Amino acid sequence: MKKKQIAILGATGSIGTQVLEVIRSYPGRFEVVVLTAAKNARLLIEQALEFKPKAVVIGDESRYGEVKAALSHTTIEVLAGVPALEDVVQYDYIDLVVSALVGYVGLRPTVAAITAGKDIALANKETLVVAGQLVMELVERHGIRLLPVDSEHSAIFQCIAGEQHNPIEKIYLTASGGPFRGQSAAYLATVGCEEALRHPNWVMGAKITIDSATLMNKGLEVIEAKWLFGLQTEQIDVIVHPQSVVHSLVQFEDGSIKAQLGLPDMKLPIQYALTHPQRVQNRLKRFSFTDFPALNFEKPDTDTFRNLVLAYRALEIGGNMPCILNASNEVVVAAFLDGEVGFLQMSDIIEEVMQRVTHIEVPSMDDYMETDRYSREVTSDLVMKYNNAYHIAK
Repeated sequence: MKKKQIAILGATGSIGTQVLEVIRSYPGRFEVVVLTAAKNARLLIEQALEFKPKAVVIGDESRYGEVKAALSHTTIEVLAGVPALEDVVQYDYIDLVVSALVGYVGLRPTVAAITAGKDIALANKETLVVAGQLVMELVERHGIRLLPVDSEHSAIFQCIAGEQHNPIEKIYLTASGGPFRGQSAAYLATVGCEEALRHPNWVMGAKITIDSATLMNKGLEVIEAKWLFGLQTEQIDVIVHPQSVVHSLVQFEDGSIKAQLGLPDMKLPIQYALTHPQRVQNRLKRFSFTDFPALNFEKPDTDTFRNLVLAYRALEIGGNMPCILNASNEVVVAAFLDGEVGFLQMSDIIEEVMQRVTHIEVPSMDDYMETDRYSREVTSDLVMKYNNAYHIAK
């Protein structure tokens, strides 16, 4: 069997390192041919020495010399800078690109890979949040496979397998509720990033963990699901499921519901994306119903966690509004992690940015780039304004 040639964008992040864990388990199935990292040169070097790819990219150009020197005794091509990400994904020898970059930065390399005819295992939800219509048109035009890696979208993808002729009535994306499920706005006004980073079920990177705490992650997943599965906004619902065992559900037009269950471990949806359409035996811990005598479900508290409402609003408005939402969210999450704004202020700022930045109904790629840039600028100005109020209140 010919080994599948894998390129991993964001190899040193939470998803990227778990992709490599899966690949280690199947040395006869996969070969890592490209690895990229934003700034973590040390780990990128370790990964390169272990997996011996054909090329690596370090996004931070100031770290190029360090990586180049460490790999000088190998035949590995060393590249640097964000534009190099767009170049390397087009290399002929790549079969599958795992897009595990965090945030807007993943859009252009993923688009470049699609236009080069590469299948995509998509963990970078922002690609579809920011430019879903444009990306899905490219997917159809170039005839590539777009395989979801997020556990929720992988669950939907698995539930609709073999159901091509049966229309979907509704999907339910499950949310754990994060570390603050059930807490009041008064309580949330006092929390800091340490509390917000204590996710009850999943081990993830800082940005996505904060997004989970605010329910923005679920909002972004709603937008992603619309484009992945060709749904209308009213066909996508969110339910809070604290155990994170039911990863998502599909309801068909006869009322039947399919659900995909499993322990909260990202390696399972990663493996499914890498091996699709096959299911391959593994040694991951198995789910047991006796360990979970009760599975609970409840409505999300959208009065307190307003980011989910803002995401639905952005999806309804369409055009570049999800791009505005995403750009502003990336800036406010970074500000919250730096102690510059409060937990609840993140939603206030995002909502204000959505009102200030001009809406474009049918944006081009250039429009998305300018929208992202300007939305970040407006958000940064508001962060400074809210920062003063935040510290006075403290």
